[in-house]
Amino acid sequence: MEREKFSSRLGFILISAGCAIGLGNVWRFPYIVGEYGGAAFILIYLLFLVIFGLPIMTMEFSVGRASGKSIAKSFEELEPKGTKWHHFGYVGVVGNYLLMMFYTSVTGWMFAYLFKSIRGDFVGAAADQISAQFASLNANPIAMSGFMILTVVVGFLICSLGLKKGVEKITKVMMLALLAIIVVLAVHAVTLDGASEGLKYYLIPDFSRITEHSLGEVIFAALGQSFFTLSIGIGSMAIFGSYIKKDRKLFGEAVSIALLDTFVAFTAGLIIIPSCFAYNVNPGAGPGLIFETLPVVFANMAGGRIWGTLFFLFLLFAALSTIIAVFENIVAFAMELWGWSRKKACILNIFIVIALSLPAALGFNVLSFVQPLGAGSTILDLEDFIVSNNLLPLGSLIYVLFCCSEKYGWGFKNFLNEANTGKGIGFSPKMHFYTKYILPAILIIVLAQGYISKFCPNLFMDIINLFK
Repeated sequence: MEREKFSSRLGFILISAGCAIGLGNVWRFPYIVGEYGGAAFILIYLLFLVIFGLPIMTMEFSVGRASGKSIAKSFEELEPKGTKWHHFGYVGVVGNYLLMMFYTSVTGWMFAYLFKSIRGDFVGAAADQISAQFASLNANPIAMSGFMILTVVVGFLICSLGLKKGVEKITKVMMLALLAIIVVLAVHAVTLDGASEGLKYYLIPDFSRITEHSLGEVIFAALGQSFFTLSIGIGSMAIFGSYIKKDRKLFGEAVSIALLDTFVAFTAGLIIIPSCFAYNVNPGAGPGLIFETLPVVFANMAGGRIWGTLFFLFLLFAALSTIIAVFENIVAFAMELWGWSRKKACILNIFIVIALSLPAALGFNVLSFVQPLGAGSTILDLEDFIVSNNLLPLGSLIYVLFCCSEKYGWGFKNFLNEANTGKGIGFSPKMHFYTKYILPAILIIVLAQGYISKFCPNLFMDIINLFK
């Protein structure tokens, strides 16, 4: 069967950006900027995005386009005879399912909060009442399961319509609507009374704020954000590489996608941080910023019901764009590995993904006694840790080694030929030493840091204290 292709370059860029633009941009980015010092942190983050994220994204696109396959088959298509790179394809398949096992519940929160905003549940509510609403939602197994199932059905329904008529057409509309909504929200936020202090905090670098934390902590936070924001490592980008023509150089396309991804993250901060300052709310309030802190802002804002509804519609589109992208990858696995039709792959995966996603949805209520990472942790936390701190950096390391190993992998020459086919910005051959030696070392450090921050957060300080 001939490989489906995108109908336009815009479709490819918007859908790939949609995969990258997830809740890491609009949920994690603003509060992590707030926590680590505003504009000074953003500059460090952007540096890492350029030297770290762009090369790996280009490699993932190149493997996808050269093989014409998803991660399930792409290594097998390109690897030298007798090598075992194809085994990572199965890890990639598992990684995509694992990501959806908890991301569907998080997207379910977005559906729930959109409905709450439309109903006006937050209007006039006090901070403790809004916190109680979030706790009540999590404690309700029917609501948590119901919104998760809604997410799964909507995502696979869109994928069942086909690459062009479903995934590309609907994601394009959703992404363009998302971009329009965030611009409107940002203009409104920066014109609020008292927002100017938030703008200064967000836009004017003050490196003294970094000293409030250890330099290593700030660097790892920026490195982690630049890495995880692009959804690289488990083939989520490779699938879209397999759907594009050879008329554009892939580094240039990666730059376009990263710019769009960064624009959304940056603009989300322009919405959230000035709003927090205008209403004396802590912008570094952590993960609860979206669900417990910001609704307080909308509850007190003139026209808050409308602005809150637009904000949670924006969040829902950001989450759904990732859901659709990864579901498309899952559908491609079934079509390539078992020869299923698209419709069959979608129908059967609705039931498979719902079954796999139930533990995370019920982990806040019926299964709350399961605390795999210690007291207070949930099943969702464990699944997030496996994907974010293990599979994404490990997968990125595999892609880098595969593309840079001349003897045992695909090789830098083959990668370069594929990446630099077509028009646009090319990948420099001078990057060979960096991608072969330095980038793998950084990825190993990121992988190790994920475990250190989770299980031994004070390790570096303990080592320093030994020498005092």
